[in-house]
Amino acid sequence: MRTLFYGAVAALVTLAGSANAQTYPSRPVTMVIPFAAGGPTDVLGRIMAQAMGETLGQTVVVENVGGAGGMTGGKRVADAAPDGYSMLLGTVGTQAQGQTLYKRPLYNAVTDFTPVALIADVPIALLVRKDLPAKDLKEFVAYAKANQSKMQFGSAGAGSATHLGCVVLNTAMGTNITHVPYKGTGPAMQDLISGRIDYMCEIISTAKPQIDGGSVRALAIMTKDRSPVLPNLPTAIEQGLDVQAYTWNALFLPKGAPADVVKKLNEATVKAMDMPAVKERLQGLGAMVVAPDRRSPAYLGSFVKNEIEKWAAPIKASGVQID
Repeated sequence: MRTLFYGAVAALVTLAGSANAQTYPSRPVTMVIPFAAGGPTDVLGRIMAQAMGETLGQTVVVENVGGAGGMTGGKRVADAAPDGYSMLLGTVGTQAQGQTLYKRPLYNAVTDFTPVALIADVPIALLVRKDLPAKDLKEFVAYAKANQSKMQFGSAGAGSATHLGCVVLNTAMGTNITHVPYKGTGPAMQDLISGRIDYMCEIISTAKPQIDGGSVRALAIMTKDRSPVLPNLPTAIEQGLDVQAYTWNALFLPKGAPADVVKKLNEATVKAMDMPAVKERLQGLGAMVVAPDRRSPAYLGSFVKNEIEKWAAPIKASGVQID
């Protein structure tokens, strides 16, 4: 009799889980973007949120929760109920670099989240104020070495991908230059345009409009290959400096999210990525949608582990660490 009772309970639990998965989502889903509105992650997230909402049949509400290089927003999702109604648009900064950069990270990026899907790879470019007397990367390195005591570089916040991009650049140049963290890309870019700071290592999606408009100058793309949206901008490697910096965007749920919900969100994400209008908008921002073999939750889980290991070495070598 007891065996029959427990078997009945298990069957009911299974049926309830299946029913929840079939009705999910029954209300709006929140996408936490861990940076200020208007930045590159926010722009990409809003494009994806609208497209995913069409597939899911529910609004995907964007909530900007900045702070601590994106970890404040990450913590919000890590602590949320694992029911599929709170998801994080993570980056290389929030899910990989911050694990080494911070002495006490707010969460464990591997164990505190359920991976959903990797969306896009995004290059980072070196931007300088338009009146900086350096016309290419070689001249910039010479200028930085001679003037490092009075130079400043900005970022979207301590621990962000834009911060770490310049950290690896400074390490490669052998310079010690003052970092000015901002609460998002927007205010940092404004200070670069006005000449209050000297340079930034900015994500290409928000850098391109300023480059095209002549508000700032781009000296290098910090990836192995040139970007299709800035084909005339040489890489740092082409110019003799072996340095790489980039970000990526991916969706995560809190740990313990039901497999059926993860599957449904993954399918909605992939469908959005394959929409011609979405792909065109993302590519116009310099974001390269990942290939089909890189879109599964399992791939993202392994990818995050590898990225944490990959970035640990240059961060430790730089000597930069945040309390």
